[in-house]
Amino acid sequence: MAATEVFAPAKINLALHVTGRRADGYHLLESLVVFGPVGDVVQITPGNGLSLRVIGPEAAGVPSDMSNLALRAAALLGQDAALTLDKRLPSSSGIGGGSADAAAALRGMAALTGREIDATQALALGADVPMCLDPVPLRVGGIGEQLTRINLPSVAAVLVNPRRPVSTPEVFKALQSRENSPIPALPKLSDAAGLIAFLRALRNDLEAPAIRVEPMIRIVLSALGAQRGCGLARMSGSGATCFGLFAREEDAQRAAENISREKPDWWVAGGLLGDQAQQAAPRMPHRA
Repeated sequence: MAATEVFAPAKINLALHVTGRRADGYHLLESLVVFGPVGDVVQITPGNGLSLRVIGPEAAGVPSDMSNLALRAAALLGQDAALTLDKRLPSSSGIGGGSADAAAALRGMAALTGREIDATQALALGADVPMCLDPVPLRVGGIGEQLTRINLPSVAAVLVNPRRPVSTPEVFKALQSRENSPIPALPKLSDAAGLIAFLRALRNDLEAPAIRVEPMIRIVLSALGAQRGCGLARMSGSGATCFGLFAREEDAQRAAENISREKPDWWVAGGLLGDQAQQAAPRMPHRA
């Protein structure tokens, strides 16, 4: 039987502004989102019943029942299949691991069944799921459903997670201001240095409350900011994963090596963010 294997890349919020709150309690956000060269892999094989097996270096503690977003996503397309999730991104880490897995499961199941993905159902799985369906640079608005394709130069990055899971509800609970300025219009950006300079004027409004919830995030940011060539150190999503951006790939590689050596218990990954990050990992499913 044919199998479909789908890459679920890490989602990185280069900037995240909280601009308001709806009457139903959902926060209004604006974000610039890119995807990285590291991620999970979802393999789907047609079979009897619907099942999920979780493997990989970050599999510990990841559920394999219907509380797993990938399995819930697969169930939406109504086809029996056996899923294997190769978990390589840390859980509850602010880089969309569960949402990316769900989006990958939707893409894979759609390829097997020939059915279209229902955007409303995707959003019901989680606010980050729609943006992960086609992992290209995006400007995101609303509660995550307003997606605009943008052009950004690729930039070298180092991703670091201190292996401290952070609760997104707790971070939003600690947020002091929910009415903040939006992200301005994007200028024409021709290279990584220009992108980094533009991003310095933006924010992640969840960074300060996340540090109050998990102070280790401040230590991670300091470690990244101290690396040679780091033009910006910032937290992604609601944490605790942080990223450092570098104009030169060799500086990013050296920084990843330094931090891995100094903090062997941390999760560290490096590479290009943006369109070039996907060259070795197709966005759409391919047949195994």
